[in-house]
Amino acid sequence: MRRTRTLTLAAAAAGALVLSGCAGGAPAGPAADVTAEPAYEGTLSILTKFAGEPLEPYFEDLAAAYEAEHPDVDVELIQETDQSIKDKTKTLTASQALPDIYFTWTGDWAENFVTGGLAADLSEVIAPGTEWGDTFGEASLSAFQYDGKYYGIPLYNNGKFMGYNTQAFAEAGVDVPQTFEELVDACGPLRDAGYEPIAFGNKDGWPALHYLQQLFAYNVPSDVLHADFDPETAKWDDPGYVSSLEQFKTLVDECTDTGSGTNGVLYTTAQEALAGGNAAMYYQEVLEFDSITAEGSSLSPDDFGIFQLPAPDGAAGDPAAIEGAPEGYLINAKSAQAPLAVDFMKFVTELENAKTLSAPPYGQPSAVVGAVTEETSSRAVYEGITKVNEASQLVGWLDTVTVPEVADAWLAGGEAIISGSATPKEVLESVQAANADAQ
Repeated sequence: MRRTRTLTLAAAAAGALVLSGCAGGAPAGPAADVTAEPAYEGTLSILTKFAGEPLEPYFEDLAAAYEAEHPDVDVELIQETDQSIKDKTKTLTASQALPDIYFTWTGDWAENFVTGGLAADLSEVIAPGTEWGDTFGEASLSAFQYDGKYYGIPLYNNGKFMGYNTQAFAEAGVDVPQTFEELVDACGPLRDAGYEPIAFGNKDGWPALHYLQQLFAYNVPSDVLHADFDPETAKWDDPGYVSSLEQFKTLVDECTDTGSGTNGVLYTTAQEALAGGNAAMYYQEVLEFDSITAEGSSLSPDDFGIFQLPAPDGAAGDPAAIEGAPEGYLINAKSAQAPLAVDFMKFVTELENAKTLSAPPYGQPSAVVGAVTEETSSRAVYEGITKVNEASQLVGWLDTVTVPEVADAWLAGGEAIISGSATPKEVLESVQAANADAQ
């Protein structure tokens, strides 16, 4: 069996993600036919978001199994973390070296690759009604649909929830909060019981945006919020944005031990605070649930609970919306190995492999129908995905659903709110200016 090669991380390149005109992994030429029969030979390169434990072995094991079935194929993995994947993708795109298969978020992030001609149109093989497409939930496929065509392979679903230590809540005598105001009120008793109420680290910038986007969904009417994601229709002037920024500042000041210093704390440090039994709560993605209670953690699966970040009283938006989106993979439109790439991703998303992905220690809830069950997944992952499926809508991540200029303004704005260096009004003005530049 040929040994799978995992490439080391290259230094991240500076500069913005420039997509148009970048050909990607193979020489420029006609786009490959993704419906063609694959030639089981040569190298297949893949950029994943599975670096580090416990995720890294998943694609390594799949690659090794695929190579065993096809001895003339060499699978080359480039494994990145949630934090490093953006810079790595920018580096590869700028150097016209995108691999055959590469990770993507939904929203503006994926659309840039589509409009830049770097994502293969997979409609003939994965659209609803095709044999492969019917193995996925239609909503997951539609998240990667642009102008009526399907480009993405959804690997897993995701959503954001407050994870909490049930024993900490019992010791403090507090119940799961039903409103945002009750959440803030619970922080005092939890601190008195010896816990950091909410562990929070914003050194990477995006954790603040996860709070803000969920609050925006609650405080801003849905049609207004979605219009603001498009620079051509955006105004970013609804009063719900100011309310959300004020509520976020209140939570940081009253519920975290780091307060304005949160910008210097890694999100992994906050994650470890809940896993280690030092914090009562940590706002996290479904993808993190099984890591929180992994072997060696002080927090056991039985003592780990989740609840949706509660909506503020009288909020003008959608209290049943959940922040989240499926995440998946694109195939390089210029790849000479596109048919082989399709075949490999069909292998990755076979039901048994999807069940493995959804089970501990990975806990990544597959988008494949039937992969996430009470038997295959942990209680928390199953509960979280059930809530995601029952949500009135999924609102995508603020830094991927908006254009890069606006996303950067929100990243800076979240940090400024935490540090107290800008008011909510000033943050909105900077976002409005960034939106004007993007038009």
